[in-house]
Amino acid sequence: MKANRLISLLILFFAIGSQNPLQGQVVNPAMPDTTTGEKVKDLSIGAYLDLYAGWFSAKGHKNELPYFVSMNRNRELNVNLALLDFRYGKDRFRARLMPGFGTYMDANYAGEKGSLAYLVEANVGYEISVKKKIWIDAGVLSSPYSNESCISRDHLMYSRSLAPEYVPYYLSGAKLSMPLSAKINLSLYLLNGWQQIRDKNESPAFGSQLEWRPNSKNLLNWNTFFGDERRGVPGIKGENQRMRWFSDLYWVFNPDGKISSTVCVYGGIQDYAETWAIRRAIWWQSNACLRYRFSEKYSLSARLEYFHDPKNAIIDLIPEMPGTGFRTGSAGLCWNMKLSANALLRIEGRQFFSQGNIFSEGNGAQSRQASWLISGATIWF
Repeated sequence: MKANRLISLLILFFAIGSQNPLQGQVVNPAMPDTTTGEKVKDLSIGAYLDLYAGWFSAKGHKNELPYFVSMNRNRELNVNLALLDFRYGKDRFRARLMPGFGTYMDANYAGEKGSLAYLVEANVGYEISVKKKIWIDAGVLSSPYSNESCISRDHLMYSRSLAPEYVPYYLSGAKLSMPLSAKINLSLYLLNGWQQIRDKNESPAFGSQLEWRPNSKNLLNWNTFFGDERRGVPGIKGENQRMRWFSDLYWVFNPDGKISSTVCVYGGIQDYAETWAIRRAIWWQSNACLRYRFSEKYSLSARLEYFHDPKNAIIDLIPEMPGTGFRTGSAGLCWNMKLSANALLRIEGRQFFSQGNIFSEGNGAQSRQASWLISGATIWF
C-alpha cells in the first residue's frame, strides 16, 4: 500500500474518533503506570503475565520473528512478559522496582549484561517541591516515546506496531517532572543514551515529554530526544554514528469508551561520520488504531501503519536481505475478549506490505509480503 493512501486513512481514523462522545479517564499507554496491586502499608505489590502463541509466514533467524522484539517467537507458545511491580511511597520519597522475564526481555535487553537485563524499571524519586509537585527520579525509567509500552493490556491491539519497536522502551538517567498547569505536564530527561542502561560513550543525551490533557477523554503527547549515539563498536551502527535527533507526537482518544482511537507520528535524523563529510539518514513512521466496543466484554480493533527507513538508519534488515531499504506498511484486525476485571484474551491477524523484498521464505525465496496470526492472554493484579 502506498504511503499517501495510508496517511489519508490515518487522517480518516482521526476524524472518525474525534466526532464521538467519550466516557472514562484517558491514560498514557506509552508508560506502564496502569498496573494495579495489593497495598501493604506504604508498599504496593502487583504482577503481570502475558502469554502468546503466534504464526508468522516469513522465516526468521532461530525461529524468531524478523523486525520485532515483542511476541517474537514463531510457531510456539511462550511468555512475552512476566513481571513483578513493587512501588513504595512515603513522605516525599518514592521508588519502583519492576523485574521482568520472557521473550520480550531476552530480545529487547540483548545489549545489556548481567542482572541489568531483567529490569523493566528500577528508580527512586524525591519530591523537590510539595507545593508545585515537582519530582526528580533517577535510575532505569520507562520511556515516553511512541504510543505503546511493553504492557499490552493498555493497548487497543495486542501486537505492537513497528513504532515502539524502534524507539526506546526503557531509559537510564534522571527525570525532572512538573505540572505547568492543571492540564499540562512537562518532563525533562538527562540520559545515558538511546535505550541503554550502561552508557556506550561519554556524551549524555537529552529528552523531553510534554503531556496535554484538554479534558478527561483526550491526551496529546509530544516528545523529543537528541544525543551523540556513537558506540564502542566498529561500523556504521557503532563509532561512525554521531548526533541523533528524534521527535514524536501522539494522540489518545477515550481508551475506555465505546469508540477509542490513537494516532502516532514520528521522525528521526541520524548523522554518520565519513572520511570527508557527515552523512545524514532520515526515518519516519505513522500509525493509527481504532477500537469499537460491542459490549463490556467484546470489542474489535483495527490498525494501519507505515514505516519509512530507506537507508536502514534504525531498522536492520535480516541477514538474507542486505542492501534493501525498509519501506513497509501493515494492516491488522484484533478481536478482544475481556474474561474478567483482570484478564484479557485476544486474537489478531496482520498483513505486511513492503516496497522491497525484506522477508525470507526460506530456500533463498524472498517476498514483499508476510502474514502474522497471533493470540495472547494477559492477566494481572
